[in-house]
Order: sequence, then C-alpha cells, then structure tokens
Amino acid sequence: MSHDSRNMRLILHDLLQGFGGIGEGMSLQVTSTGRRIMWLAHESAPKNFTGVDVTDPKHPRVICQTDLPHRNVRSNSLEVCGDLMAVAYQTSTHGLQPAGVEMFDISNPEAPRAIGFFDCSGPCSRGVHQVWFIDSKTVFFAGGAPDFTPRNLLDDQPFRAIDVSDPTRPREISRWWFPGTAQGDDAPPPPRHPKFDSGWRCHNTNVYPDHPSRAYLGYLDGGAIILDIEDLSNPKMLAHWNPHPPFPGFTHTAMPLFDRNLLVVSDECVRDDGEDWPKLVWLLDMRMETNLVPISTLPLPAVEEHMYRGGRYGAHNLHENRPGPSFNSDTLLFGTYFNGGVRVHDTSNPFQPQEIAHFVPEAPGNGQKAIQINDVYVDENRLIYAADRFNGGLYVMEMTV
Repeated sequence: MSHDSRNMRLILHDLLQGFGGIGEGMSLQVTSTGRRIMWLAHESAPKNFTGVDVTDPKHPRVICQTDLPHRNVRSNSLEVCGDLMAVAYQTSTHGLQPAGVEMFDISNPEAPRAIGFFDCSGPCSRGVHQVWFIDSKTVFFAGGAPDFTPRNLLDDQPFRAIDVSDPTRPREISRWWFPGTAQGDDAPPPPRHPKFDSGWRCHNTNVYPDHPSRAYLGYLDGGAIILDIEDLSNPKMLAHWNPHPPFPGFTHTAMPLFDRNLLVVSDECVRDDGEDWPKLVWLLDMRMETNLVPISTLPLPAVEEHMYRGGRYGAHNLHENRPGPSFNSDTLLFGTYFNGGVRVHDTSNPFQPQEIAHFVPEAPGNGQKAIQINDVYVDENRLIYAADRFNGGLYVMEMTV
C-alpha cells in the first residue's frame, strides 16, 4: 500500500546505508559546536548502533555505523546524556556474552570510544534490554545479573541501577524484582497468563529529574509499577496496576504526566496478524498514587483494518518526555503502532482522547510486506523521528496542525 497520512508530512526518509532495522534506542545529541546527531540502536545484528547527523534534517548524513561482535547479541536500547552514551547488550539465549551496559565517549561523533562496561552476564542472564540515562550519573535499566536466579527464566530482567559518575568504572547501586519471581523468595510465584505468557520482568525504567524519588516501570505481564526510590539502595513498591489477564500482557512503558496526575501505560504488540489484539495505550488516574484507576484508552483503527497488512499491529513505544533536546507535553502523546505507523493523540480530555495526526509509510520493500514503525523521538522543534524495525530505516516528519 502507499503511505497513509493525516496532518503529518514526511520531510525525509533514510535507509541507513542498507541497515535500516532499528530497535528501541533513539537519542539526540547536541554537540558543543551545535551539531545534532541522532543515535540509533539496531534491533538485531550485524549492526550495533548508527549515528546520523541531522543538523539539517532535510539532508541527513550517516557519520558512524558500528558492528556487533556476533549475531547472537543485539543493542536494542541506548541513551545519550551530553557526550556520554549508554548502550544495552542483550543476548539471544542465557549465558552468552557480551551482556551488559557499555559506556561510550561520543565527544567525537564520528569515532565513538568505549570507555567502560558493566557486565551482567551469567547462567540465567540475557543481559540488558533497556537503558534510561538522563543525569550523567545514573543508568537505570532492565537487566539480568550473574547472581540473579529467577524461578522462571522468562522473569530474568529485574530493575537495576548503576552509578556511572566515573563512566570507566560503573558500579551497582540498586536492584529490585517483583516478589515471588526469584529463587528463595518468600512470596508465591505470580500468576501466568494462560495463553500469552511473556514473563514478569522489567521493560522500561523511567525516572524523571523533577521527581527523582519515583521509578515508573513497565513490567511486561506484571503490568505497571511505581517504585519509591528515595533510598535508591532499597526500592519499595508503591503501586501496582495490572490488567493481565484478561488482557494479553506485555506492559512496555509507564510514563507519568505529572501536572495532570495521569499515568500513560502502553502494552506492546508482540504477535503478527492481530493474534494478541488488543494492545492498547491506557490512561490511568494517579491522583492517589497507591490506587491507580484506568479512565480511558487511546482510540485506534480496528484490528480488521491492519491484521492482514503483515507483521504486528498495536501499541509499542511512546515519546517519553525525557530531558534534553526533546519536546515535552502533558497533553500530546506520540506513539508507534508497527504497521499502524506513528500516531498522535490529544488527551486534553483524558476521558475522551482523540487522534489528531498519523503517518503510516508504505512498505519499505526488500521482502518486507508492511511497515513496522518501532520507536519515535520528538525533538524540541517538534520534528518527529521514527524508525522501522526491519528494512525501513529513519523517517523524519512534521505535524501540519
């Protein structure tokens, strides 16, 4: 199919030198000389990460593209803070290496320099799926550990934090997992979804600088969790909201809208052809932090319109209002929906959110039946950067409303 758009215009499309498969890592660096570099983590081997100079967004240039050591590891996630970058390494099976967080000096964007590594490998570890790095001091992440043994191998990535004040010597400062998921826990194991069992483990680990005592976790089949991290060495669960079952699991992101006491929660689609529909973005009232109440979901086209286009269709990543050269809004939500493209919703009325714009690129070719938009980043100028999971590469768009 050709592209489908409403109130959104494509500025550029870049195939990233033929390696267009991008994971969940998109982060924008503004250098000391004013250059703007978009860093992209790849969804799978052979590439590790790519740097794209987007100083002129109409004429991007790939300036750096690195390789992974082997095909059984990926760098699905990365984050930039100043001239430092944290990259996550996750292996395809337990016990492989490299598995952990690598720190890079990117002061010369054409030549990133590895300066530190935090090893998370172990017999029950696949390493790190996601990193969150906003203050140049702490990397929060979802990852295994050499001394963490889950009762179920699907539950292998707890919430963790490392101190990178000295990025050449990262050290662990925090760890938390859902009670009952580790060997030796007093609590009973959590219930498993009878059809869609994806695991009770951490996915996103969002901590915002204006509310540093809270961590907002997407915990896959465990739903959304708010941790009290006032004492980061001893996290405590404050709130837990989980609609799975009956819904089919895989909570990805929990993002607060602080000024409005709302929590935005996305469930990731992980099956093709509508098999795990519905995968939604929920709005929760969090005026009472310990009692999260769902009040609406973002409207989406019916699955029947998308399930036969190919690949996945449903919610996935959100633009997460992170600090830095990033657009922040307490009403507009930018999200990715795989073959549903990029969609923008206005939540001014949280009980009746409305879609106001979308862009669904045509299939990128090279054997890919439909677009699979995987991640989105919106800069402070409201330029929308989105990436495809397989062949499509990088898209840059702007809203026309």
